[in-house]
Amino acid sequence: MNIVLFHSIYGLRPAVRQAADRLRAAGHQVWTPDLFEGKTFDTVEEGQAHHERIGREELLKRAVLAAAPYSERGLVYAGFSLGAATAQTLALGDHRALGLLLLHGTSDIAASASVDDLPVQLHVAEPDPFETDDWLSAWYLQMGRAGADVEVFRYAGAGHLYTDPGLPDYDEEAAGATWRTALGFLDSLGRPGPGGAQTGS
Repeated sequence: MNIVLFHSIYGLRPAVRQAADRLRAAGHQVWTPDLFEGKTFDTVEEGQAHHERIGREELLKRAVLAAAPYSERGLVYAGFSLGAATAQTLALGDHRALGLLLLHGTSDIAASASVDDLPVQLHVAEPDPFETDDWLSAWYLQMGRAGADVEVFRYAGAGHLYTDPGLPDYDEEAAGATWRTALGFLDSLGRPGPGGAQTGS
């Protein structure tokens, strides 16, 4: 599969590159756009302040431009936290999108959003202060109405960004389970569809 993987509010940290390497080792082609242009941060607050300076529209513009050279191939959009929200926005706006892998984050869904059985997998801590139960319930229903085929996996007791070994949130067991499930999801996107047609490349 061709995957574009967006970083979190912390920037393009080593954990993002490690995740991309893990996906490449499984046979995927992966791009990791740097939407913060080389800046990384040690705290959520620093990252949020930088995000606010950039602005949401500019961040989305950078993401669209980064994905554009590859979108005609059919992309799986993926991301961590803020990057997951960015990936969701792009996937719902790209009729060629093959899948959406959300790690630790979701985003608002436009009322006009419409996809054709887009496969979506979300991995999130339980509880998660940034992804509350009420929010996730509403999000799940809205994604379904938009036409997405959604799976949600919750990890009790894990921190928000539990797949990043360099952060206090890290949970080795939850991270391992997440990657096993996510790799299976990506593998399923590349299997032959009805009539033997390939659903991915």
